[in-house]
Amino acid sequence: MPNVKAYSAASATSPLASATIERREPTDNDVAIDIDFCGICHSDLHYARNEWADVMETVYPCVPGHEIIGRVTAVGSSVSKFKEGDLVGVGCLVDSDRTCPNCQEGLENYCPNFTLTYGSPDPHLGGVTLGGYSEGIVVDQDFVLSIPENLDPAGTAPLLCAGITTYSPLRHWNVGEGMKVGVVGLGGLGHMGVKFAHAFGAHVVVFTTSPGKKDDAMRLGADEVIVSTDPDDMGKHIGTFDFILDCVSADHDINAYVMQLKRDGNLTLVGAPEKPMGVAAFPLIFGRRSLSGSAIGGIAETQEMLDFCGKHNITSDVEVIPIDKINEAYERMLRSDVKYRFSIDMGSLKS
Repeated sequence: MPNVKAYSAASATSPLASATIERREPTDNDVAIDIDFCGICHSDLHYARNEWADVMETVYPCVPGHEIIGRVTAVGSSVSKFKEGDLVGVGCLVDSDRTCPNCQEGLENYCPNFTLTYGSPDPHLGGVTLGGYSEGIVVDQDFVLSIPENLDPAGTAPLLCAGITTYSPLRHWNVGEGMKVGVVGLGGLGHMGVKFAHAFGAHVVVFTTSPGKKDDAMRLGADEVIVSTDPDDMGKHIGTFDFILDCVSADHDINAYVMQLKRDGNLTLVGAPEKPMGVAAFPLIFGRRSLSGSAIGGIAETQEMLDFCGKHNITSDVEVIPIDKINEAYERMLRSDVKYRFSIDMGSLKS
């Protein structure tokens, strides 16, 4: 798979445009994948526009995309997990050091030396890794995921980031029956948090600034909706939540949600506001409440999530677009004009 079509950005201010990129020939442990769908994550936009320069300087030309679904076209001689024709996925990671304590525990997502699907040094071809806005990709079998055949592939693509980002903290904090769980924000992350918390058997409450989202929240699995701009509505639930998943990346008052927790309740951040948040000490201290964060999930947990989705027929709500609508999709994403994720039909690139 030496050369494939792709969409790339030439600079922070350039629109994404058609390009040709190089892929390595499969090594003994590699899987070659023909990409059918690739989800669009807000991280893709940040990376393409070099908005995370302080932590991850973009190397141009860049190819985003880390929510990849496709079919295996070839495998290396040592590959035992996959065969030609298998439906597979690739998420945010394509390698790690495999030796650190995090990797040894199956938490490659916390490895200090992981290799991202795009933007990390590429040990095979030099330069940096190039993502899934492309015809195909070659990935080590240990970072390829098996996709249940009963799931819609377009809606499954965002599970590789938005899905595992919300599934992992819900699992870590043992969300289940008899628990009252809040989800802050009903967007690309939040709508998956609602689906998973509902499937785990929790009583699910959505916090939103938009009263008009109530019906959709209930459709997705919420039992209640709180309009967070209404002090009376917020006041009714103070001290009643076992767990809250905060999916908002815009600036907001985190203390208002900490106060909603029971004693020993936890609030986990998966949204990433740009500015530091001011956290009041006393609500944490006097309720023995905790505040934490969570980043995607390890490979084993991501596979667990996909199998769970296959069993419960859970996918992301997506709008499927052709690749030539990618720049328009980025602008719409900034306006929150999508329910709830974009998924690129990569067949449009091939044609």
